[in-house]
Amino acid sequence: MSHRRFVYLGIGGVIAIVLALTFTGLNDSLTYYLYPSEAVDQRADFPDGERFRLAGIVVAGTVVEADESTSFEVTDGGADIPVVLNGPQPSLFAEEVPLLLEGAWSGHTFQADSALIRHDENYEVPEEGGAYPEG
Repeated sequence: MSHRRFVYLGIGGVIAIVLALTFTGLNDSLTYYLYPSEAVDQRADFPDGERFRLAGIVVAGTVVEADESTSFEVTDGGADIPVVLNGPQPSLFAEEVPLLLEGAWSGHTFQADSALIRHDENYEVPEEGGAYPEG
């Protein structure tokens, strides 16, 4: 085998190893993002303890605060999911506010350990009296 061919095979091998490690690392760190109706439909794909992200709107009248957790429901209009947030609430947490939660199923309840308020790039501070215009 010529020296040039040996160098090309070595470079190709290094590239293959780097790509394999990159894709393996990315696959292990991916967290899925689902809306409540998708999460209910795909429940079998996410057994208890398997982490994913859940995005929805906090259902009015369901927020119950305890010492170290907050219970509430999130919805996308198609399904409601009970949530227990074990950890701090985001600073703008309120009823009827969109959230992005990270956690896992525990029975029929989503156990979240982190939450973020969702908004688009055109976020505006709400007027006094509510986050959304009445309509």
